Amino acid sequence: MTHAVVSADVADTLKHVGALMRERNVGSVVICDSGRPVGVITDRDLALAVLAEDADPDGVAGDHASQPLVSGDVGMDLDAAADLMIQHHIRRLPLLDDGHLAGIVTIDDVAVRAGDLDLAQRVTAEVAKGAIPEFFFHRRGG
Repeated sequence: MTHAVVSADVADTLKHVGALMRERNVGSVVICDSGRPVGVITDRDLALAVLAEDADPDGVAGDHASQPLVSGDVGMDLDAAADLMIQHHIRRLPLLDDGHLAGIVTIDDVAVRAGDLDLAQRVTAEVAKGAIPEFFFHRRGG
């Protein structure tokens, strides 16, 4: 788990969230409302919202955060966290302690820090499947 989670308020702008990503060299920011996490914005979300959908960079982050937030508990073991990531096809799992943001587990954490190659491969494969359109997994043609 990474303890230093980059977060922003629901009222912060998309431009501010993008600047946080650049300054802190991260691919996601947890969006909080009154200090409680409610969603996540990724670098991909910013690219799709701002560039592809012509969203206003000065628009509020809360309107573009992935919701509902899938989160885990800071006391859960790595297998349980990996199972949640697989079930929801997510690459980042914020961890809460009594409702407050305490850390985050990413697919990279599972792959690099776990020391369990089978678990890392399973999580990577299953999460990737969720990000690829279903038609890639079916035979095309007659």
